Amino acid sequence: MQAQFQSVADFFHMGGYAFYVWLSYGIAYGSLGILIGFCITRKSRVLKEIAAKVQREERLAQHRSNKQ
Repeated sequence: MQAQFQSVADFFHMGGYAFYVWLSYGIAYGSLGILIGFCITRKSRVLKEIAAKVQREERLAQHRSNKQ
C-alpha cells in the first residue's frame, strides 16, 4: 500500500482544499452534535410530561374512588 500523502502536514493541508474539507467535517459533526443534544433534551422533557400525566391520572382515580 502506498500512502496518499507524504507527511501529516500534507494530509492536513489536503492539497490546498483543507479549509473546505475541514469546514465540511466541522459542520457535519456540529450538526450531529446539535441534533443529539436536541433529542436528549426533548426525550427528558417528554418523559417528565408523561410522568406528570400518570400522577394526575392516579390522583383522579383516587379521588373518584373516594367519592364512591
